[in-house]
Amino acid sequence: MHNPRLLLSRVGFFSKPGLLPWYAANAPGLSQSFLGRAHKGNFINGIIKKHPSRQNHQKKQRHFRSLDDSWQERLADVVTPLWRLSYEEQLKVKFEAQKTILQRLESYLQFLHGVHGTVASPHSEGLHCHLHPIIPSPIINGYRNKSTFSVNRGPDGNPKTVGYYLGTWRDGNVVCVPCSHLKNIPEKHSQVAQYYEVFLRQSSVEPCLLFHEGGHWRELTVRTNSQGHTMAIVTFHPQGLSQEELRVQKMTLKDFFTKGPGAVCELTSLYFQESTMTRCSHQQSPYQLLFGEPHIFEDLLGLKIRISPDAFFQINTAGAELLYQTIGELSGVNSGTILLDICCGTGVIGLSLAQRASQVLGIELVEQAVQDARWTAAFNGVTNCEFHAGRAEKILPQLLKSQKDEKLTVAVVNPARAGLHYQVVQAIRNCRAIHTLVFVSCKPHGESTRNFIELCCPPNSAKKLHGEPFVPREAVPVDLFPHTPHCELVLLFTR
Repeated sequence: MHNPRLLLSRVGFFSKPGLLPWYAANAPGLSQSFLGRAHKGNFINGIIKKHPSRQNHQKKQRHFRSLDDSWQERLADVVTPLWRLSYEEQLKVKFEAQKTILQRLESYLQFLHGVHGTVASPHSEGLHCHLHPIIPSPIINGYRNKSTFSVNRGPDGNPKTVGYYLGTWRDGNVVCVPCSHLKNIPEKHSQVAQYYEVFLRQSSVEPCLLFHEGGHWRELTVRTNSQGHTMAIVTFHPQGLSQEELRVQKMTLKDFFTKGPGAVCELTSLYFQESTMTRCSHQQSPYQLLFGEPHIFEDLLGLKIRISPDAFFQINTAGAELLYQTIGELSGVNSGTILLDICCGTGVIGLSLAQRASQVLGIELVEQAVQDARWTAAFNGVTNCEFHAGRAEKILPQLLKSQKDEKLTVAVVNPARAGLHYQVVQAIRNCRAIHTLVFVSCKPHGESTRNFIELCCPPNSAKKLHGEPFVPREAVPVDLFPHTPHCELVLLFTR
């Protein structure tokens, strides 16, 4: 019996930079140049660079573009590397990338199971798993409902510049470039960022560029909804300031956005968070509401959704509706089904399917998001949903133990880019009641692929993977991120 993790390590699957399961050293269709690009994390970029339109554009540009491109173009090429292609061409690039990922995943699974030369399903791009056409985003430009802007030295050396980073800390060449020109950023987000920069430049308090060098003002997060409401969250390093000094800074910020030049932004709410770490949750350092409404709300799939400052919500609202509808169609949830919504965020997937299901059990790490999910359920009159706050690897095994094996259970997982914790995969794999699994991944060529292997490999007692393996049946790419190489891949597994 193969040990999947040991075997994968031998073929480079678990190499730190890329974590890609590109089979064995001499697998069919596997070039060393592709493997090198994949392991450097440039898998999709390799496909982009080969795209004819991209090459033609580069040839045309080579004659009149200097090596010193404008900062704006350089930033656009990093943040939105597909921006030079038409949207139709972007979709082709993304579809080919997803097809390649699935082809190589299938090859590896066949290798593990000792299967060779099987026939692919019809109309499926040479795959056994049926790959559906990519679903385009309804909105192509300015689609983000959440943006986070950094503060650092700009191209002119001003340390009070608000934008996105170019360069790397390792090379010591980080520059903060204003990003109002980026195609995926809405005008409202750019406006708030620009006025935050105005505020910083008139403030007597220095920004915090590096924690150990002092300074205070840090990043800005802007959240908006389809009704035009705007929430701004400013992060501040307190260093050694007294409570009175902190109060003065909070009042100065509030006055700027309510009575001063920033009032033109018409913020619905303004939050302030004191943070001594790169990222702080509400539990670690509470978000302090300086003025306005404590939440923003979104209408989605007939539900009114409440969203807290740090709750996860898909950044493309119109695209999210299509994503959730796709999940519902693939899941096959019915009145005899218990739905497990793992990594549920504000609970939208489970809540949108609650009318079809017998019961919905949601699990989410962020406490505020769980509170939002419970509020949304109560407000919309949904009574068959339970939401649990905590780590999925701790909660899920206990939830599954309390369920009877004869009750059909469908699991939906929508993890962050880091993928699922191994104990979550183990719990899903070993629960006999789960015959259907819908896996939503925004980075299927990263850590999620490890999850796919562990879900689908032969039973392995050493890894405590006792249940029957899942089989990938259908895949639907859904584009939530125009102008970038990314899209959501919805995979249906059954057993």
